[in-house]
Amino acid sequence: MTGKQILQIAGDFVEDYENMVPFQALQMVGHDVDAVCPEKEPGDTVKTAIHDFRGDQTYLEERGHDFEITASLEAIDPADYDALVVPGGRAPEYLRTYDEVIETVQHFFEEDKPVATLCHGPQILAAAGVLDGRTATSFPAVRAECERAGCSWVDGVVTDGNLVTAQAWPDHPEWLSQFLDVLGTEIEHGEPQTAAADD
Repeated sequence: MTGKQILQIAGDFVEDYENMVPFQALQMVGHDVDAVCPEKEPGDTVKTAIHDFRGDQTYLEERGHDFEITASLEAIDPADYDALVVPGGRAPEYLRTYDEVIETVQHFFEEDKPVATLCHGPQILAAAGVLDGRTATSFPAVRAECERAGCSWVDGVVTDGNLVTAQAWPDHPEWLSQFLDVLGTEIEHGEPQTAAADD
């Protein structure tokens, strides 16, 4: 498999699992992933937030890990990347106010490149005007915003052309599986290897 160059957009209080899990999982299967954030340089960090579901009317938010940015959003060229990941959390509500973020997202749709987003990440896609006519999902509280942006909102992980969306981090297995399919990533399971017994 030839690894893809993947861009991931993060920001302070991006959801911890939704940011870290795809960042590491995509590298694990051979892709190169750059994490960027407006006004941050390589080596800078963003604070993450852990969203948990404990029976309340909405999620509980706690402080997560520090996550290191690997590239500068202002310095990269989106044309150098094959795919985009937009995690959720609280970050999307303000990341969508940056022109560089909107223009970067629009590039991936204009070029029909694979895009994966979940939870509150579709807030950025709605602001970028790329959801019109799409079938997508999001965290249920963002449904109205997505529908007003012109998408047909569905319950559950969904792939629509180059776009793979999910509702929250419990969807990771199916969301990442569908995204890997869109990327053309093939994973083969061989026979288990065991150590030879000493005679």
